[in-house]
Amino acid sequence: MWEGQESDICTLSDFQGLQIFMVSWSDSFNHKEKMILLLLPLFYHGLFAVKHSLMHSVTGSSGDPNISEFAGVVLFDGTEAVYCDSRNKKLEPRQDWMKKIFSNDTQHLALYTQQCFEDQPKIFRFLISTVKQLLHQIEGVHILQRTGGCEWNENTDEVVGMVQYGYNGEGFLELDLKTLTWIPLKPEAAIIKKEWDTDTIVLKDIESLLTKVCREWLKRYWSYGSSFLQRTVLPSVSLLQKTPSSPVSCHTTGFYPDRVMMFWRKDGEEIHEGVDHREILPNNDETFQITVNLNVSSVRPEDWKRYDCVFHLSGVEDNIVTKLDKTAIRTNWDENNRTSERNTFNSFYLILIYVKGGAYSRLGMNDSHRTGA
Repeated sequence: MWEGQESDICTLSDFQGLQIFMVSWSDSFNHKEKMILLLLPLFYHGLFAVKHSLMHSVTGSSGDPNISEFAGVVLFDGTEAVYCDSRNKKLEPRQDWMKKIFSNDTQHLALYTQQCFEDQPKIFRFLISTVKQLLHQIEGVHILQRTGGCEWNENTDEVVGMVQYGYNGEGFLELDLKTLTWIPLKPEAAIIKKEWDTDTIVLKDIESLLTKVCREWLKRYWSYGSSFLQRTVLPSVSLLQKTPSSPVSCHTTGFYPDRVMMFWRKDGEEIHEGVDHREILPNNDETFQITVNLNVSSVRPEDWKRYDCVFHLSGVEDNIVTKLDKTAIRTNWDENNRTSERNTFNSFYLILIYVKGGAYSRLGMNDSHRTGA
């Protein structure tokens, strides 16, 4: 539709280039690890299902010359593998194993280069223009984002793909692979859905790419990146608390991979009441962190020793167990409290001086009147 187009709506045919980023990877547990997982409580069934995926997140923009027209990142097992920026003409493999792929397969590198600097910027430029026309937006900065990829379950061999578009920070369109139809996430996207749903051939191509080609690509990527992705990094565990009345946080950081369990126990039994599980978050060094909070407001001081925090990392036989111990809790409450007390005392002292100074001044004036000064 680039030449002599008759419609203002961008069709799916214009977006075939996005499939370049939809790759996945694989992983495996050894026999010993599988035995450990089999012994875990049924509550955690499926938590360590061996799933691998490659996701891409790309962004196109218009209206601000200081922002790259197109930039994207490819995440392999949650780790940044490739970064591209059309403004700076930058295509960077961020992992050694990805550099080897590009070095050994120049066609693969050429494919990424073509997508990053030519095809995708052209596609995004056209789509942003189309959306702006539909929404009657002439001026201003506008951002279009696309997140997509596929996830492969090694245990079941199931592959699940996804593609979603966002516009100016809000969901816009996503693809339902079961029905091969686009779902508008905003009313304004309905007209684009109608046009794209008619491109059944391209929809079938996307389905094939996400479910068949993806499986083939992930095996190749895995052959290069398995040693890196199979590494195990042990974390540090800390007990944190903001104030004496706040929950105690069992904070674990610096671990890899992100297949972990962490929970609080009482008398050796896992507890759920008063426990707040937070999501796993990435660190900037390609490791992860997680926090699980325990409400201790109703826990008697003599019962603290009955509680502990348990961290289990996939591939590691021994758990990291941290006892609930007041002396081990890290907090800045005492320091902040002392600072607050000092500030309060200083403020009170200044007020007292001010009041006394005023009293002395008035007293002096009264004495002067009495002496006739």
